[in-house]
Amino acid sequence: MIVILAEKPSVAREIAMLVGAKAKKDGFIEGNGYCVTWAIGHLVSLAMPEDYGFQGFKREALPILPRSYLLLPRKIKKLNKYTSDPGALKQLKVIDKLFKACSEIIVATDVGREGELIFRYIYQYLNCNKPFKRLWISSLTEKAIKEGLQNLKDGSEFDGLFSAGHSRSRADWLVGINASQALTVSMNDSVYSLGRVQTPTLSLICKRYLENTSFTKQLYYQIELVHQKEGILLKSLSTDKWEDKQKAEQVLKLIQKEHEVKIQKVENKTIREESPLLFDLTSLQKRANELFGFSADETLSIAQSLYEKKFITYPRTSSKYIPEDLWTEVPNLLKVLSDDNRYSNLLLKLKMVRLNKKIVNDVKVTDHHGLLTTDRLPSAINAKEESIYHLIAQRVWESVFEPCVKKQTEVTLSVLDYEFSFKSSSIIELGWREVRKELSTTDEVVIDLPDLQQGDNLKIKEVKTLEKSTRPKALYTESTLLSAMENASKEVEDKSLQSVIKDMGIGTAATRASIIETLLKRDYITRKTKSLVPTEKGLKVYEIVKDKLISDVLLTAKWESAFKEIEENKTNMEDFHRQIEDYTSEITAELLAIKPVTETDHLSCPKCKGHTLQLREKVVKCLDTDCNWILFREVCGIKLTIDDITDLIQQGKTKLLKGLTSKAGKKFDAYLILKEDCTTGFEFKNK
Repeated sequence: MIVILAEKPSVAREIAMLVGAKAKKDGFIEGNGYCVTWAIGHLVSLAMPEDYGFQGFKREALPILPRSYLLLPRKIKKLNKYTSDPGALKQLKVIDKLFKACSEIIVATDVGREGELIFRYIYQYLNCNKPFKRLWISSLTEKAIKEGLQNLKDGSEFDGLFSAGHSRSRADWLVGINASQALTVSMNDSVYSLGRVQTPTLSLICKRYLENTSFTKQLYYQIELVHQKEGILLKSLSTDKWEDKQKAEQVLKLIQKEHEVKIQKVENKTIREESPLLFDLTSLQKRANELFGFSADETLSIAQSLYEKKFITYPRTSSKYIPEDLWTEVPNLLKVLSDDNRYSNLLLKLKMVRLNKKIVNDVKVTDHHGLLTTDRLPSAINAKEESIYHLIAQRVWESVFEPCVKKQTEVTLSVLDYEFSFKSSSIIELGWREVRKELSTTDEVVIDLPDLQQGDNLKIKEVKTLEKSTRPKALYTESTLLSAMENASKEVEDKSLQSVIKDMGIGTAATRASIIETLLKRDYITRKTKSLVPTEKGLKVYEIVKDKLISDVLLTAKWESAFKEIEENKTNMEDFHRQIEDYTSEITAELLAIKPVTETDHLSCPKCKGHTLQLREKVVKCLDTDCNWILFREVCGIKLTIDDITDLIQQGKTKLLKGLTSKAGKKFDAYLILKEDCTTGFEFKNK
């Protein structure tokens, strides 16, 4: 008898039908020499500290570094205690019985690092030594499953994949448990949650938020000219920018006396916009967030549903390419898609040209290829599933079309020694833009220009001054945060290091959505319209750990790279584990050395002079109840940092606080000062 272990009951039912197993039993399906069972996610995981006999949240017990790692059935929280999940225990008994009775195991869990880990942890926990083979498929269509079962891979081929998953699991355990407990012990005022990827991601969000909210915008002015030729309106902008509005208006008045501008230069370029590659999971999540406002987690859930319904290929992919041997199937996929009315005309257009093979690259295909539709058109899917499906379908079409060819024109004009310019594009060949008829993905102007020649004059129809302002870096949306996580090098300020960690990211395509959801669940961040912003709780954690190793985006990106090397058998798993243990010891020592924010023994009360101040979340307060001096930490929309409070008490004045908001809603900058009567007030820079 052969046992097939799937990750979910729904997948198990599909496989059972194809292998002729029809008899439904409790926890498995039997027939034709097969027993098909399922895991229901992570049935087995690494044991918690108390399972090793460690007493949690004790300074003397940290860091917790197990000599060997125990595997235990999944636990659930019940009445503030963790206890074994009855459902997990029941299914493990079924799997154990089947494993003992079988001659061979076929692993049909999800084809990735976590899917491999799910099986191997069950296999190890049950002390099984039966031979196993791997079903490695990219879609759940009948054809894919049948071909996969005919071409099973030896289980040992995926030892590297398991080692990477096991290393990730142990690293997350070590860093998460030790860092969280160390900070909780140090602060002694609440339970804190830190993590190997979670904390650097929180740091990205908090840093951007603080940069954005403390930004002081600078006004500047440009002059816009409106022209008309051959019935076409053209707008040109001054290359000069004036900080002084009066100076800009003086220039405007001079130009108003003129009636024409001279064309100094007309520069034409032919631009080839290459067709986009297929979606990987992260780029799909980004696009769905931009177009539909879907969260990364929601997009993954929808894509997983479409995959299980056999309409798309495996969604948790980090590749945008397909292998050469899959290229022959692409024409058939397009033919299937063309049965949908919205795509029928595209097949006719493609027949007139050769398909673009840009997406074919064996070297750049990772465990899984880029997202494709399958040979089944969707039926009975909801509106959100339809949105994601057609996003993927459109990208498949776009990827095989030829480049879009544009003529880009830049025109330079002059009047009274002031230079103006405008740019425009016109389409020569639509190419891949034929699919959605979207002529541009930027703010470029796409029009057919009238005939413009160097030396010609253009009439000035209108002159006006435009008030503009410098802008801060935008708050992160889920789309831009995913980009920052995927391209961690761009978030490193040291330019010399950017090339060293090029293409490194924090988290993986399959885990980034869950990291964002964890931060939301912990109340460290919240959604504000389309943006992700930190909560007061999140900012508090950031202020404590921002300069610590646990927040280092660069280091976290290097760990992700190391997992990939372990998967490819280029790095030894145990050598890496020793590095993680050293790192864990270092961050634990760092966090244990933090003085809790409630201890301000270096600050005496400015009023009574005899007692120390206590720093709380929202106030700074004298410990003497008779004195009861208090300072609210939120001042005109800005929260005072520990450094601000120290400066105020010891020097009588903070640094310049930028971006304060008056009761009338106006922004201003000022110093917070401590008056003789121990109340506070503002001092302005020009005084």
